[in-house]
Amino acid sequence: MATLSQGDPELVEVFDTQQESEAMIVHGLLASAGIDSIITNLDAPQDVLPGVGGVLVRVNPARAEEARRLIEEYRNNPDPGEDEDSGEGEAEDTRAV
Repeated sequence: MATLSQGDPELVEVFDTQQESEAMIVHGLLASAGIDSIITNLDAPQDVLPGVGGVLVRVNPARAEEARRLIEEYRNNPDPGEDEDSGEGEAEDTRAV
């Protein structure tokens, strides 16, 4: 992770989620593109504030638009390892035989 302070007011939020694992994936995506980011946990005591909290990914404002674009592209493109048509096609071919 970057060595930026979590309280740095100059950082901007580019992604939020309830799942830390999802934030880690986005952090890795940004790191692979050369964009430094930090993950900030917004956990609140669930017995006091149920459903409140989450995880933010924050970056330098100069890279925020690029980061948002990368995240959006990632969300819109399916995982290259998944091929939805191959499973359906095999099932159809099996039934036709």
